[in-house]
Amino acid sequence: MINKSTSSKKFKSSSVISISIAHLVHDVYSSFLAPILPLLIEKLGISYSLVSLLSFIQKTPNIINPFIGLLADKIQMRFMVIFTPVVTAITMSLLGIATSYIMLAILLFIMGISASFFHVPAPVMIKKSSGNQLGKGMSFYMIGGEIARTLGPLIIVGAVSLWGLEGTWRLIPFSILASVILFFKLSKIKVSDDIRKIEKQTGIKETIKKHLSLLLILSAFIFFRSFMRQGLSLFLPTYFTQIKGESFELSGIIYAVFQFSGVFGVYFAGKLSDKLGRRTILLILAIITPIIMWLFLNLNGYFVIPFLILLGFFLIAQGPVLLAIINDVNSDRPAFINSIYMTTNFGINALVVIFVGVLSDLFSLEIMFKFSAIFALGAIPFVFMLPKKK
Repeated sequence: MINKSTSSKKFKSSSVISISIAHLVHDVYSSFLAPILPLLIEKLGISYSLVSLLSFIQKTPNIINPFIGLLADKIQMRFMVIFTPVVTAITMSLLGIATSYIMLAILLFIMGISASFFHVPAPVMIKKSSGNQLGKGMSFYMIGGEIARTLGPLIIVGAVSLWGLEGTWRLIPFSILASVILFFKLSKIKVSDDIRKIEKQTGIKETIKKHLSLLLILSAFIFFRSFMRQGLSLFLPTYFTQIKGESFELSGIIYAVFQFSGVFGVYFAGKLSDKLGRRTILLILAIITPIIMWLFLNLNGYFVIPFLILLGFFLIAQGPVLLAIINDVNSDRPAFINSIYMTTNFGINALVVIFVGVLSDLFSLEIMFKFSAIFALGAIPFVFMLPKKK
């Protein structure tokens, strides 16, 4: 007879990989905006500030994450993980046919709702499937997302080259096929079984109060680094097109290279955080990333590429470590705690992206990027405030 306690600590590779593939499918489509921004800016004549407002609108639905988290702790939300990739695919594949700024905003807002229903329960499903190797599990999950943000730009650039900006709707059927496959892979993975065994859960206020200190520390860390993350995620292709004079196609490939380097970053960071400790890994990332960012901005020609790769590696690597920290928390409301973290994370990024756009309009993309590198050093003190537990 198999001991249930031992079984619960086992790393379930099949489940983790299936959830990670779902993450990949969803985020392939959600990564379409940045690569086609140069074309949308030209087509609709919008400023950097209005572009950043689009990103803000896309992230606004994250305010409902706590409500999604409460639902995920009570009912089976895994079907949201299965079917939300289709909703995201439809909205993002229709960006090319948008004839006005308002239409773009509506599509991105719907996509934001879909993304919330995906990203709240998915990490909790990873936690249930990772046993005592949570960092490793979160690495696999984040690898799915980063591979998606590598493939997404290549797919959308290829689609535009084949069918034009207005023809990208042809990518929708692939998401429907993927969701059918995911249905059979994920339908047996449950989020709320352990919750239902608890006769009385801790109150919402008590749960927030107990973990408020950790949430504030993580929020501060994210805030100081988010100017780099949001600036590069939204404007890197535009930077190479408008500042460096590169073609639309090459800028999309460069963006894919940046995202692909993050695949290795999230893999090694999450896995090493299980052995060396979460704080150690975050401290390394907090010190090294701003230095690489500054070097990247002050080099030209082919010398830029190695530092772009390193930048993607160290900047994106924080994802699984932060997710592991929040899912290390001992709570009978895991989905709710994760939803609070996700809301805070996306809320910070939504506000920061507005400042990124305004700074770019007032000064330039290059000055905004340099500011973000210096500002990121402010994350270092907050690493020392995190729990010392490995």
